Amino acid sequence: MRLMCALWILVGAAGHAGAGELIVPGTGDGLDMLRHLAAVYTTRNPGTRVIFPASIGSGGGKIAVAQDRAVLGRIAVPLTASDEAVGMVAVPIVRVPTAFFTHPSLRIADLTSRQITDIFAGHIKTWSEVGGPDLRVRLVRREDADSTLQVLRATIPEWTDLVLSDRSKTAVTTQEAFETVFQFEGAIGFGPYSPIVEQQFNVLKMDGKHPTSTGYPSFTTIRLIFKRDHLTEEAGGFVRFATSAEAEQIFASYGGVPERIRLPAN
Repeated sequence: MRLMCALWILVGAAGHAGAGELIVPGTGDGLDMLRHLAAVYTTRNPGTRVIFPASIGSGGGKIAVAQDRAVLGRIAVPLTASDEAVGMVAVPIVRVPTAFFTHPSLRIADLTSRQITDIFAGHIKTWSEVGGPDLRVRLVRREDADSTLQVLRATIPEWTDLVLSDRSKTAVTTQEAFETVFQFEGAIGFGPYSPIVEQQFNVLKMDGKHPTSTGYPSFTTIRLIFKRDHLTEEAGGFVRFATSAEAEQIFASYGGVPERIRLPAN
C-alpha cells in the first residue's frame, strides 16, 4: 500500500514538459502489444506521440533512463537495488506468457516440459524423436542474462540448472529470435507470446497447456520505469493510461494478463 501511494504521488506530481514525442526504449517483449497501446494513447492525446522503438533489451532501457536519455523505459526484469538507489521506479503493467515456437512448417502441437528441456539440452537431435519429421533440430536460444530465459529457469523445474546445448544460435534480441526461427526449417526458439506469433509460427503446447491456458507456468512481467524526480506530465499521463481498464482490454487481446494496478486519472 505504501508503494502504491508513492506511485500515485509520483505520477500525479509529474513535471511540465512540452508536447511532442515520448520515446520508450527497452525490452523487445510484448512489442506489438505495446505499440498498439501507444497508438491508442496517441489517438486520444494527439499532442503526444508515444514511440516504442526496436529492442535494446531491458538493460538498455535501464541505462537510457539512468543516464537521462529517456524519461520512460520498458523492462522485463525487476529493478535491482542499484537501480532503485539512483531513484528509479518500476510500474508493472502486464504479464506476457513465454511461448516455445517452431518454424511454421513444423506441425508438432504438444510436447512435455521434459521433451522441451531435452531438446534445448541437445539430447534430442531430430524431430522424429518426438513424433515429428526426420529433420534436424535447430536451436535458437537467448543470452544467459535475457529476461525470458530467466523466467523459464524460475518457472520450469527442469530448466533451473539446465545447460543449454552449445550447438545453438544465440539471439541477442527478441526480434532476432523470431527472425532466426522463421529462416530455418526445423528451428525452435522461445519468446513472448502474442496472437501474431501464433499466425506466423507453430506455437507449442507444453504439457497440454497452450500459453493462453489457465495454469500455463511461464510469464514475463513487463514494467514501465522512470526516475522518481524526472517524470514529465506527458510520461505520467501514459503511465496512467497503461494501468487503465482500456489498456487491460488491449493487453488481453494479445494474450497478456494485466497487472491490477490502478493509478489515479489526475
